[in-house]
Amino acid sequence: MYSLKLVAEPSDRVIFCSNLMLNTTKSIVAVICLLFAGLYAVLVVSNRTVEINLIAPALQLDRVIAERIVELVSEESGLRINLIPLPDESMSSLDALEAGFGDIAFAPNNGVYRESVSTVMPLYPSVLHIVVDEDRPTATLEEVFRDAIVYTGQHNPVPRQLVQKIVSIFGFSPGDIRFVDGMDVRPDVVVLYAPIDRERVMNDPRLKNVKWYSFGSPDDIGNGSKVDLAVFLNPRLRPFVIPAGTFGHLTPEPVVTLAVDNLLVARSDISESVVYDLYAEILRLRPALFSSRPELYQPIDEQINQSNFAYSLHAGALAFLQRDEPTFVERYSGVAEVVVTLMVALVSGTFAIMRIFRIRRKNRLDEFLVEVIEIRKALQSDSSDDERAAATVKIRDLQDKAFELLVDEKLAADDSFRIFTELSNDTINRITELSA
Repeated sequence: MYSLKLVAEPSDRVIFCSNLMLNTTKSIVAVICLLFAGLYAVLVVSNRTVEINLIAPALQLDRVIAERIVELVSEESGLRINLIPLPDESMSSLDALEAGFGDIAFAPNNGVYRESVSTVMPLYPSVLHIVVDEDRPTATLEEVFRDAIVYTGQHNPVPRQLVQKIVSIFGFSPGDIRFVDGMDVRPDVVVLYAPIDRERVMNDPRLKNVKWYSFGSPDDIGNGSKVDLAVFLNPRLRPFVIPAGTFGHLTPEPVVTLAVDNLLVARSDISESVVYDLYAEILRLRPALFSSRPELYQPIDEQINQSNFAYSLHAGALAFLQRDEPTFVERYSGVAEVVVTLMVALVSGTFAIMRIFRIRRKNRLDEFLVEVIEIRKALQSDSSDDERAAATVKIRDLQDKAFELLVDEKLAADDSFRIFTELSNDTINRITELSA
């Protein structure tokens, strides 16, 4: 007697799809993990502290200001400034900056343009001090420098260049002036660009018997005087008056001289967002920075972006002045690119999962279709009534199970489900006809 086979074996296609589903699920889980890792990296980067290396200035007062900046910069700003020494005492701060030994430095606004150096902001004025032995005549600059021993400092070539220009104007011969590199030999004239350091000047025993050379009186400024000519020929300079009594008895009258801004400069390749934050932080701490040195404080010009700087204004400083704050993507573009890539992968993975689920639903329905087809093939015209009844019950059970899976959304009400319904009903009708 023929035996009716009611349960079909799993097909190779079903096994393949099951393995595919397993592997794809693992891949999607991995992508989700990568996405969360990327989001975590964004959170870490957004809270990171950027370290900036400030090259220690040569002048003592400049070093004091630099140390104060390091001390005052808040951790909440996301910045940490480290003060680092010059790699070589013979190297200037700008040379060290260009060589990559630091990120920012102090520099007077009278240097030669360098493409790799950019201005962040002016800090305070450096004043031209022409200090002369008290017994030396000071009626004219020619009298000041003729046959003089001149000291112009060790780390800034600009004062010596200035003296050499003056000497050339007066037509001095080579022996009429002698430069020295230290204070071991008492000089007749000291020429320096330096901030006003009242405390140090008044307590320096080497400055007891000296006087300050003045280019004229304050009333001469703006009236075509010598100081006006100097500013005309050197637009980055400006007239500056040291008030009477600033250095006690050494300056009994006002001293008319020149000043140049001492700049905070940075390497041009420093990130725009870092310089933006640095500008904002220095601006915030300026009152505290100059609280003990109020004579150094100067207001920031609102038209600073139009100032005549020796070095081009850094893009980050310009962005701050224009209130163009870097966007989140600009700040963290590297991490953002990774996150976007992960999100694209996640979206692609989501569509892949949806496709796999559709395939999985169809595979479940394929099992039912295979069983119905096997039942149809097993039924013959000479099949017994019991076999036909069993076949009908089996098909009804498959229909009930299929509808339960449809309600549970484990099957889709698509064309495949319609085909199963028509095939199963047609098979039941066929069994009924054979039984008649």
